[in-house]
Amino acid sequence: MAETGLVGGGRLTDWISLGVLTSWVPRDAVDDAVEVTGKRAQRRGGKLPPHVTAYLVMALALFADEDCEEVAARLAGTFADWGGWEESWGRVPTSGGITQARQRLGPEPMEELFRQVAGPAADLDTGGAFLGPWRLMSIDGMEWDVPDTPANRAFFGSPAGGGGAAAYPRARVVTVSECASHAPVLAAIGPAAGGKGSGEQYLARELYPRLEEDWLLIADRAFFGWDAWRAAAGTGAALLWRVKSNLRLPVLELLPDGSYRSVLIRPQTADGQRRDLTEAARRGEDLDPALARPVRVIEYDVPDRGKDETIALVTTITDRRRAPAAVLAQAYHQRWEHEAGNAQLKTSLRGPGRILRSKSPDMVRQELWGYLLTHYAISALACTAATAAGIDPDRVKFKRAVRLIRRRVADPAFSP
Repeated sequence: MAETGLVGGGRLTDWISLGVLTSWVPRDAVDDAVEVTGKRAQRRGGKLPPHVTAYLVMALALFADEDCEEVAARLAGTFADWGGWEESWGRVPTSGGITQARQRLGPEPMEELFRQVAGPAADLDTGGAFLGPWRLMSIDGMEWDVPDTPANRAFFGSPAGGGGAAAYPRARVVTVSECASHAPVLAAIGPAAGGKGSGEQYLARELYPRLEEDWLLIADRAFFGWDAWRAAAGTGAALLWRVKSNLRLPVLELLPDGSYRSVLIRPQTADGQRRDLTEAARRGEDLDPALARPVRVIEYDVPDRGKDETIALVTTITDRRRAPAAVLAQAYHQRWEHEAGNAQLKTSLRGPGRILRSKSPDMVRQELWGYLLTHYAISALACTAATAAGIDPDRVKFKRAVRLIRRRVADPAFSP
């Protein structure tokens, strides 16, 4: 898409200079998160207070190329310019002082802060944000290299490759993001290897209970499973998930749009009971949701380097009139917007191939929540600006927005 610097009657720099980022991560929310997690400062004594440290963690994500002291100096200058830097906090802290402040804060306030502020940024005027009554959302995972310390390797593990263990331990992040804005709204962090708790499906379980009824959640086949489907569908959210081609999907009724009614049955179900449930579903009878779930299936071929690849999708939207098969097939490919959002986070913010700063699991988690918050704020800013201008959010280039914010950080972008 063509790059544009014009948004809502002005330039993107005008929006940044108004401190729009602060409206997405406000000081009150930071204070609430600190209070809820029991991290309120007990005494001042020249130490950085928790709310300053929280903004510093976000600033570390914004300035991934610079060392901690330089980032702290930028933040101190911002606070001083706006009358927010108190002499009792002392001079700009050293790297050791920053590490101590981050350790006092811990990861919990940053996670709580993300839960409080992260939400869909698109509205009804945002292009491509909705399919009928449903907001288009997607779920996906990504891995981050972290410093190779004994603590990090023990906690996060190292995914094995063709040549053995990876050079660095890796953290895994699974997010539910808004397709139109790329803004992450739900997230879970864990190890990328090491057994229980390391897989995408395991981390995704933390997110399913928090889905909203007006969302249409799109997922690749890596996330499909009976327990996952049941948990996600039980929230009332609509689902559109790809499944493996060898999944047993009985054809109960062919529909005029080319899709067909089917039923998902718990894998452990005996053959006799499976037949009974299939026939009950064929007749349209109510099913025990602990045993079976009615679905609609859309299958189509996609040309791929000379051979066709069959895509099989299952959806909770069983009424074809609400979403025809062709419309759902097109909506599924909005999942690639999540890949674009992951690239923004890992390439435009962190930098390609860059290792995280933190040498302990708690600080890695804190740093990742800082990245997620910063990515959310910038994505929400770009989406709001694009909607005001009547253009697709994709036309506001994320990398350019990051450059502008870095240049204008003396404005209250990260100041409370």
